[in-house]
Amino acid sequence: MTGTAPSPVVSVLVVDDQQLVRDGIASLLGIQPGIVVAGTAVDGGDAVEKTLALGPDVVLMDVRMPGIDGVEALAILRRRGCPAKVVMLTTFDDEEYVLEALRAGAAGYLLKNLPAAQLGDAVRLAHAGVTQIDAAVTAHLTPPPAPRPPSVPPPAATGLTAREIDVLRLLADGSTNREIASRLFLSEGTVKNHISRVLSRLGLRDRTQAALYARDQGLL
Repeated sequence: MTGTAPSPVVSVLVVDDQQLVRDGIASLLGIQPGIVVAGTAVDGGDAVEKTLALGPDVVLMDVRMPGIDGVEALAILRRRGCPAKVVMLTTFDDEEYVLEALRAGAAGYLLKNLPAAQLGDAVRLAHAGVTQIDAAVTAHLTPPPAPRPPSVPPPAATGLTAREIDVLRLLADGSTNREIASRLFLSEGTVKNHISRVLSRLGLRDRTQAALYARDQGLL
């Protein structure tokens, strides 16, 4: 009898200029199943060198650091063709950094105060190609939306159906596929199909670009 194949082990590099934070995150991830800490880095320059040398699957990157910050380090890694998924960590006061990082191809933007288990899940999801934007970050970046008649689709989204617009708004608000399915009374498979069609019709690459598009076009 053939057993279920074990989940792949995900290697992660932790980058933060504060030793207490850096070591704390590394310690928390080190006890999570299926995750191994490949190393730590103290700033963006160190992160670039160690990412290229160690080849981690995921890089948890602080945003604000002296010298080369997290966004610049991400841009350098992308220019060098590094395949590692880079997830940015923030403390709420980095609005411009958030947008710059997401446009540069970050695999997510999360808060440093995540519980250990959730941080472990975030690493695994990033490795699986799932872009994550903490809902609190999205809310912090986005001003309260002006009322919009529900029967009139936003001009920027006239190529989408009403249901696809609903899915896009929830996606941009940071909701997971499961949460979207629950809110709209759909199956997760149907939600995935809607998201695929939204990305295709709008010419977007991934969930991150969809969230930025929705924000820029006033869909939130």
